[in-house]
Amino acid sequence: MGKIPVTNYQIIVSRNETRPQAKLYGFSIRETIPVFPLPLQSEDIEPIVDLQSLLHGIYNRARYYLAIDYNKGSVPPLKSEDAVSPDTLLCKQGLRNN
Repeated sequence: MGKIPVTNYQIIVSRNETRPQAKLYGFSIRETIPVFPLPLQSEDIEPIVDLQSLLHGIYNRARYYLAIDYNKGSVPPLKSEDAVSPDTLLCKQGLRNN
């Protein structure tokens, strides 16, 4: 059993034929969500899931940038080292005042 990395978010993928073993994909808010294969039935081809692209597409199509007040802090608040990147990005895109 490998050491579990300390990350903000995790995705666990477990194939039926190898359970209880699983693959852990860890990432922080400062990183892109990792792509991963999605196990289906053993005879099926596993699609590669790109959650980052899916979330960006949903965000843009739903126009969430019009409904969210980015001048407010996140709930729960981000750690100071995690808040710098989103704050800078939101300011550059004109979604947050300095």
